[in-house]
Amino acid sequence: MGFVLIFEQNNAMYKTLIPLLSLLVFGSCQGQTQQKQAAEKKSYAVQKTEAEWQAQLSPMAFNVLRKAGTERAFSGAYYKNEASGTYVCAGCEAPLYESEHKFDSGTGWPSFDRGVDKNLEYDVDYKLGYGRTELKCAQCGGHLGHMFDDGPRNTTGKRHCINSVALRFIPEE
Repeated sequence: MGFVLIFEQNNAMYKTLIPLLSLLVFGSCQGQTQQKQAAEKKSYAVQKTEAEWQAQLSPMAFNVLRKAGTERAFSGAYYKNEASGTYVCAGCEAPLYESEHKFDSGTGWPSFDRGVDKNLEYDVDYKLGYGRTELKCAQCGGHLGHMFDDGPRNTTGKRHCINSVALRFIPEE
């Protein structure tokens, strides 16, 4: 008799919990979907169709800037560049980084401890299963790379790890 009473009490509890848990699960999915849709609708100063981006950019630059791809480490044109100048977005030429803030992180990608903040957008990327700070061009929405907290401690402590193909270098005159 005691077993039946406990079972009925637990059964009633589960009947109450199941709709509540369903609401939480579906509610959180809806929230993520709404956030993704809002991000997709974001308007940038420079807007082009996918075909226009493909015509303008190399296949690798298109994959990185428009599809959030990554170039192979140690393969980019600017990884070892030590010249003075400005790095601009390869998609829209917005100034992004100054050479004085570039450092050798040993990671295989150009690294900077800071950028031109008004031209950078900070987003969160969960593609690897955990949150990383994604860096985008604030003018065209192009994917640049990611930001980490393992940069030079004597400056900002940040490392902007950027794909070379997302950049174009303008040497100092």
